[in-house]
Amino acid sequence: MSGLFAGYVPGHPILRGVDLTAQSGRITVVLGPNGAGKSTLLKTAAGFLVPLRGSVMLGDTDIGHLPAHRHIALGIGLLPQGRSTFPDLSVYENIELGGWSMRSDRKRLAAAVEAVLTRYPHLRELRHRAAGSLSGGQQRAVEIARMLVPDPTVLLVDEPSVGLSPIVARQVYQELRALKAEGRTILLVDQDVRAAIAIADYVYVLGSGRNDVEGDRSAFEGDLGAMVRGWLGV
Repeated sequence: MSGLFAGYVPGHPILRGVDLTAQSGRITVVLGPNGAGKSTLLKTAAGFLVPLRGSVMLGDTDIGHLPAHRHIALGIGLLPQGRSTFPDLSVYENIELGGWSMRSDRKRLAAAVEAVLTRYPHLRELRHRAAGSLSGGQQRAVEIARMLVPDPTVLLVDEPSVGLSPIVARQVYQELRALKAEGRTILLVDQDVRAAIAIADYVYVLGSGRNDVEGDRSAFEGDLGAMVRGWLGV
């Protein structure tokens, strides 16, 4: 992303000239206080917001003005913040929705869902259950599985541990490490500063929609409390 301006109301951008590079096969973390523009950044990268100015590059191609479904076809997956399962649909149906772009090829879609259920066998056992009857951690697993149905190479992950117990949150971060080990590129937005930095290769900090500081993980492993206190102004 280069010189990125984006927002929801014309003339009032949330992002104001952000520059960011997510290196292939690495975990890039975006931190910052509430209102810094972190989620807006991911929505723009996913194609749900069209940049007001600047570019969103995938390789040598500017994809900033392509709709979200084209981003998915190009290998970009999004894990949104908060609960995004459809509670009255079964686990299988929720996961199948991740392959919406394959809906005209039922054989291909079934094979893609089967591959995800093979990866997460505990979800196979739950596949007939209504998603709304699952625990928070189980629903997050369904959301991750749904994201992986099209086999994306770039993962946009927004606040993955929100509302989860510490044990389940650790499992989510372990899965992000595993996805990176497969060669996937991950752009992670998180409020859990310590957990995010622990798995990061590179870190960006935003402030008021602009770049603040950036660097390798080692540059941020010191007094994280001081960083957070600075955001809070205490």
